[in-house]
Parts: sequence; structure tokens; C-alpha cells
Amino acid sequence: MAERNYSWPARDAASVIGTYHDRLDGLAKASGAAKYTYDVNLKRQLIMKALDCPHAHCRIKSIDTPKAESVRGVVDVSVFPHAEPGKEISWQGELLVAVAAETEGAANEAVAAITVEYELLDVFTQDQALEAAKQAGRAGRPTTQTKTEKEPGDDDDADAFVEAEIARLLKEAAHVVEGDYGAESVTHCCLETHGATLAWEGDKLKVHLSTQNVSGTEEQIATALGISADQVSVECQHIGGGFGSKFAPDYWTIHAAKVAKKTGRPVKFMLDRDQDLMIGGNRPSGFIHVKMGADKDGMVTVWDSHHWGTSGPQGGGVSVGVVPYVFEPKNRRSTLTPIRTNLAPVRAWRAPNHPQGCLLTQAAFDDLAAKMGVDSYDIFWKNLDNKSSVQSADVYRQEMTLAAELMDWKAKWHAHGKGSANGSVVEGLGMAVHTWNTGGHTSTCRLRVHPDGGVQSFCGTQDLGTGTRTVCGMVVAETFGLDPDALTVNIGLSTYPFSGVSGGSTTVAGVSESHRRASEDALAQLFALVAPKLETTPEALEAKNGRIRVRGKPDQSMSWRDACSLLGLKPLEVEATFQQGSPTPLSSNGVGGVQMAHVAVDRETGVVKMKKFVAVQDTGLVINRKTAESQMYGGIIMGIAYALFEQRTVDPRSGAFLNNTLRDYRLPRLGDVGDIVVRLFEPDDQRARGVIGLGEPPVISPGAAISNAVCNALGVRVGVMPMTPKRVLDALERAARRA
Repeated sequence: MAERNYSWPARDAASVIGTYHDRLDGLAKASGAAKYTYDVNLKRQLIMKALDCPHAHCRIKSIDTPKAESVRGVVDVSVFPHAEPGKEISWQGELLVAVAAETEGAANEAVAAITVEYELLDVFTQDQALEAAKQAGRAGRPTTQTKTEKEPGDDDDADAFVEAEIARLLKEAAHVVEGDYGAESVTHCCLETHGATLAWEGDKLKVHLSTQNVSGTEEQIATALGISADQVSVECQHIGGGFGSKFAPDYWTIHAAKVAKKTGRPVKFMLDRDQDLMIGGNRPSGFIHVKMGADKDGMVTVWDSHHWGTSGPQGGGVSVGVVPYVFEPKNRRSTLTPIRTNLAPVRAWRAPNHPQGCLLTQAAFDDLAAKMGVDSYDIFWKNLDNKSSVQSADVYRQEMTLAAELMDWKAKWHAHGKGSANGSVVEGLGMAVHTWNTGGHTSTCRLRVHPDGGVQSFCGTQDLGTGTRTVCGMVVAETFGLDPDALTVNIGLSTYPFSGVSGGSTTVAGVSESHRRASEDALAQLFALVAPKLETTPEALEAKNGRIRVRGKPDQSMSWRDACSLLGLKPLEVEATFQQGSPTPLSSNGVGGVQMAHVAVDRETGVVKMKKFVAVQDTGLVINRKTAESQMYGGIIMGIAYALFEQRTVDPRSGAFLNNTLRDYRLPRLGDVGDIVVRLFEPDDQRARGVIGLGEPPVISPGAAISNAVCNALGVRVGVMPMTPKRVLDALERAARRA
């Protein structure tokens, strides 16, 4: 049978999608009734705690556990396989020994009683010091990407040709900017730490897992345990943050499952806060030295950069493919040197590589404007003619125009360092642009329509707090002409039909596809039953306002419940799948956004305060306006956090993570974020692209925009994020010495 021609209703015909709708789980969360993994408590469960390694690089010589085993209430003490004597540990926080006990107190007491003898090994942590890394033999193999308008001849050495061409273009440039910029590593800092509560029922394992990947972790757990996937079920109804760090069950969950099997008791194992910050995930650092040339009008003609950073022991860093970012000069060379360090491995952090790439690139473009004494807005506008983004220059310029109006940019802007001062406080504006290019993931929805009019949907997706549950309900409700609150939306179980991992802004597009397809298929079958009763054809029917009616003849109709009664005794059940990458009119990919920041900087204290932040984002079709805007607010606040406050502070000698508690790991408070204004960019041609995810893009530009605003205020670049008071004062001092 040919596939149905699926579509979305026209803007003026939609009654549910595109509106502001409260989250379906809002009351449960606000009242405390929502159960997160940490809230799940099973009968006779054991509490597991673990001893973690205090050293960044060592070899385990011996582990002594008898005292721990003798603590009252302790049921099991076990060494992780990677921590057995003779094994090498390459970062602080790695779990060594697990204790399962009747109470949390007993488990903690036993952990404190474990004795480990270590052989300390050399530590390398200085991801900023490229030369030190090379001398230490820890630098990886550089990766270089080049493109020049002139191509080398057959007899030319390609590298030498590019070197000469870059040098010539820089010499001929009317304006040359040379600068150093960087972004420190930050952690994911999930409010709910990583972990699980799990139990065996015979040979079946039920896992309550804090995860972004309900459908996918089932098989991961089964493989690690050497059992079949049908013996494992995973549930996650609510999650207290993931941000890219919770795609896998992790080795500690696998270990907990083994202990549960061994003891015959359920086990709860959630990482402690310091452990979560140390090993639960972090974003790689990125530092760059760039030399850039432009013509007399500010069009960048040549880019030459070398950047470096660390992803931990495996090397890595910010991908060479995202530098330069969005802007793509016709002549460019980008070289990445990955650096291996004794720090915990990175995990995907919202819009991987893009926030760092945005700063490393667009701070240099802003410095070009400062050197020319012109408005940064004009330099960005002009250089959009050379861009690598999937979004058109015209869309960016429309967004820039709207953002400038919302910020009152033209009235507030001043040349870098030339604004008026209020005592020691100066103000400034900065902007940045970004892109993102992933579509919807594979998703299947099973829909059940009952003869009494009840509707249930089933999908193995997860709601990270972004409103996925509500989106699923709104899509079905729109199709059936019902209120979303009248439906039952079932998600969060791996036994439901498969849906992809929530990462890369793929979720809303994926679940919108599967739920729209299933509900249109079900409605077609219902129309076939109703049409004879209304003396019309199925093609002439529509579902609106709780009724099925003849299009254009609202009086010729039947209530939804009466229509469903025609199903007889059995419910109608339909299942539909969207396959990732399939061409479709329901979803698309590729967005662009513009963000602007207004800051106040105290030159005496170095404190940066947010005054106003404006974000304009193209989104395609918006399902729930309320949660879409909430996504933008959340991304911007995370951006303010990494721009001004967040960083993983590591002792350069020992490799110790010094601020691994929420007391010391600085995050913004309500008074730190200023006035945030968001706008969804929705011209008709953009809406026609269908649904596109929104989770990643808003978090990309804040760092660059705020850095540029601080530079505009001071006339001095604070080169590295976060722009702490000390870094601001140090930058001012260096500038004063040069003057």
C-alpha cells in the first residue's frame, strides 16, 4: 500500500500545535509526585556507595577490604574489574570499590574503612600549555584543514603552497587581527546524579535508570551482562538533567546489576555529587591562536588558526571542522593539536564543539570591528556572504534585524572602549551567530483508540524536562481534534516501541513524525467507519473540537465518543514509524540563530553583570510555544553560566578537581542572568519545513556574544571563558602595561 501523504495543518487551521500549553507532567513535578530514578525505592533494596580514586594517575598496588566487610549492615564489598591490583588509573574519581549495605550510613562507613595502596605516576593536566604538552610527549597528531582560492599546481608541494598563499594574503590584507582565545572545560552538573535503582525478578532485570536513551540502554545492559535484551527492561519517567552525559548505562550500573544478582536484593546506586562532577561528564576545553586578514571594507579574506584542547586521556578537543565557525573565509587554514591529559574523559555536552567554535571564531571577527573602529553588527552582516551554515544569509540578516530592534542596538552601540562610564562601571554590546544541522531520529508510536473515546499513545522516548511528553500529546490531539489533557501519553519504558536517544536536538522532530503518522493513519480508519453514518465520503471529513464533521458543514457531525463507539468491542490499534533520514514533509533540519548581549563591567572589581540578552532563533514548525521558549531560556542561562561562572578547576600539579561540589562549582543565580528576551523566527517559508529540534542551538552563541560585549565595554579582550573577575582585572592590567 502506498504511504499516506502526511502533512501538518495550515497555520490558520491549527487549533493545538503552535499554542502555549502547560506541560502534561507539570502538576506532578510541581507537587513532588513525579518519580525520578533517585525517588524509586524497592522493598529490601540495598544502598550502594563506592570508593573513588583520589589520584589523577596511579597504579593500584593493593586493596584491603576486611574492615569494610565487618561494618554492621554491609552485605557485599566488591572491587571494580578495572581497579584490581596492578591496574593503572588515569583520572581522579574513577570508582575502585563498591559497598552494598542496608543503609546509606553503613555503606559510607564501610567505604571509609577501605585501605588502598597506590603507586603515584606522572600527571599532566595543563591543557592550556601547548608547548608543555609537546615537550611532555603528550600531544596527539595535529589535524589540518585548508582551502584557498588558488590551487597548487601539479609540481607544487601542497603544504608549502598553502603556507605561501596564506602569508601573501595576510601581507596584502588591509586589516590584520591576531589573537588568542579560549574556553575552559565545564562539567554537565546534572541536578540528578548518574545512577540506577534496579532489581532482578528471576532471570529478568528491571532497571530504573537516569537516562537520555530509554530504548537504547536496554541492549547495552544486556550485552554487558551477557544476557538477551528481552531479559532487560529500562524505565525513566523523569530525569534530573543529562545534557548529553546520560546516553549509556555506565559501568557502575552494570556493576550494581551484578551485585543485585549476587545478593538477591534490589540495589540503588546513584553517584555522590563529587563523583558525578568528576566522572559524570565534561565538555572539552578549546584554545586558539588565530591570525586573520580582511579587506578595507571588513570582508575577511584569509584565516589562519592553530587550536588545541583536551578530551582527557584519549586526546581530542574541539573539532577542526567547526573552526572557523559559521563564517567561512575563502582562504583558510585550521590546525588542531589534541592533547592527552590525566583528566576524566569528555561526554557530549549540548551542541558538541559548537559553543567553543563560536567563541574561538567570532571573538576574532569582533576584534576586527574593534580594530577598524566600526560596528560589529556591520562586520557580521557583511561576512555572512561567506558562510558555511546550512541556513541562508538572508535568514541570518532577518534575524539580526529583529534582534537589533529588540536590543535597541543602534541606540546603545558605541565603539569598543568608548562608552560613557558610571563611576567604574562601563557597558557594552556583543553579538554572535550560530547553526545546528540535525533532523529527527527514528521513532515509532503505537496508538490505541478505545470504543469509549479514550486515546493512548505508547513510545519508548524520554522527556528530559523539555516537554517531550506534552509534544506527543499535542500532536495526537491536533490530529484528532481533541484537548491534549484528554489523552494518555505513555513514554519512558523500553518495552514501548523504539524511539531514538535524546541528543542533538532530534527528539521533538522524531516523536512528532511518529505520532502524527500514527494518528493520521488511525483517523483515516475512523473516518471510514463514520462516513456512511454521515452520508459522505471519508475524504470529506475532518476532526475538530471534539467532533468528526463534514468539512464546511459543521452541523453534519458526530461526537468523538459516538464515532469511536463504531469500533465495536475492540480498540483500534495503529503503529507508525519514522525512519531517520527519510524524506518527509513533517520535519526537517538546519537552523540558524542570532544572539546579542548587553553587559555592565566594573573596572575596579572585574565583575561582569548581565543587563539584557536577546535571542532570535529559526525553528521551523513550533509544536508547543511555551516549551519551545523555555528551551531557549534554559540554553541561554547555561550559556551565561559557562561564559561567566563555570569551569572545572584542576590543580596543575596533582590533577585534583578542586571545585567538585556545588558549594564550590559556581553556577548563576536568578540575579545573575539579567533580562532575557527570546523570539521564535517563524516566517511562512520556515514553518513549511516542518518540525526541527531546538535543544542545542540556543546554548551555542551566549559565550561569544557575552565575550564580545565585555570587549566592547572595556576596549580590552578577556580572552578566556569564564570571564571571572580575576581574568577581567588581569586583562585590564596587561592592556595598561602595553599602553
